[in-house]
Amino acid sequence: MKRMTSTYKSKVEKNRFAQPKFLKRSAASVLLIHMLCLSVVPANLASAAAEPTTQTTTTETKDAATPAATAPKAIPTVESLNLAVKSAVLLEPTTGEVILSLDAETALPPASMTKMMTEYIVAEQVKQGKLNWDDVVTTSANAAAQVGSRVFLAQGDQHTVKDLYIAMAIGSANDATVALAETVAPTEMEFVKMMNSEAKRMGMTTAHFANSTGLDIADMPQGTQPADGKETVMSAMDAAILAKYIVTDHPDFNEFTTLQSYQFRPGDSGRIENLDWMLEANASVPNFKAYAYEGLDGLKTGHTNAAGNNFTGTAVRDGMRLISVVMGTDVNDQGSRFVETRKVLDYGFNNFEIKEMVAANKAVEGEEPVAVAKGKEESVAYETAGAISFVVPKGADASGLKMQSSLEAGLEAPIAKGDKVGTATYTYQAAGMAEAQTKTVDLIASADVEKAGWFKQLMRAIGGFFSDLFEGIKNLF
Repeated sequence: MKRMTSTYKSKVEKNRFAQPKFLKRSAASVLLIHMLCLSVVPANLASAAAEPTTQTTTTETKDAATPAATAPKAIPTVESLNLAVKSAVLLEPTTGEVILSLDAETALPPASMTKMMTEYIVAEQVKQGKLNWDDVVTTSANAAAQVGSRVFLAQGDQHTVKDLYIAMAIGSANDATVALAETVAPTEMEFVKMMNSEAKRMGMTTAHFANSTGLDIADMPQGTQPADGKETVMSAMDAAILAKYIVTDHPDFNEFTTLQSYQFRPGDSGRIENLDWMLEANASVPNFKAYAYEGLDGLKTGHTNAAGNNFTGTAVRDGMRLISVVMGTDVNDQGSRFVETRKVLDYGFNNFEIKEMVAANKAVEGEEPVAVAKGKEESVAYETAGAISFVVPKGADASGLKMQSSLEAGLEAPIAKGDKVGTATYTYQAAGMAEAQTKTVDLIASADVEKAGWFKQLMRAIGGFFSDLFEGIKNLF
């Protein structure tokens, strides 16, 4: 072997110590990493524990459910019903879906359908413990002076809240109604303020109450009329909203409204007959069986010369309750309001149903788990907190169902199963229905996520740091 020349040896020695620039840069990077690991990691951990943001992530999924093979039946038009009314509406109370509407936003005289608000307030007073059904009410001069439908109370007469409530609910007694109003408030006019306040709270946009009964102002006793002279008005839609509150907040309402008659006083003259001819129980009553309607259990009639014949009815079939309102039927025919109500209710029960489109505790298909900071797991799956149902044409499928989710950003462990992590809004446009229905449900964590220990958080922070660093280095080339 040849001995190495001095020149060659000199080149080799020089090359050993004169490394390329990129190797020097790598060495500097490694040194920097070591320094950062010793001094910067706590800052990274502090960053990981930063205040979570309030931003949300929104995604939209079309056709959120698999369509069925059946096609919905054709729905007849409202015009084909030939309704002889000034206005009408049909409402499903659990979804708030308006199934039928005919001039439903027009404010009209409601007559004794006004008493539904008095019924609601009195029932609320009992529910809150401010009144008891057995409390005794003494009739005032104003109550005794009422005209129209009444149970002929005399000033000083005493009856229980329950007796007067039934007289109001089934006999539409104006004197009993005022006696109750003056029990809740110091005067009927003070009670009317409560009525109008409740109307606003319920979202009744056209309703204005002048008294507790629905009488025209001219028929009120002298000295008790409102100074502004504004008559009681209410749209069919507002009447349906009021009825919705009654059946929802006081589901025992039908304990009173289904009474075919009530013995208010001893003797035949003291018996009150229910003015609602459509009660299902009337199917065996010769005079009323032509009007009796399956499942109907309320709610309130109304009649004045100005209003014509009105009726807010409600019935249940196959687990679905519907609320119908007809206003301004033939003033000379009490039965006309029930004939028109049958058309409206039949339209609803024959053509529509409530269908559960999304089950409770259902995983949202096609969605990624939501990120969780500081957890043993870095994400958690989620599901719906409750079921979603819509009013649909009979036989309709879920092919028109769409979903939009909004997930919380900055979630941090610990998280318990059932904690809210976002919301999902489902929209359903049924064939043959004018407007889409929308419902929102909470999205909840499907499992617990425990908080990770400090060492795991440290290693995760270091891993994240290295990942970011090398990603940055890679991007240099």
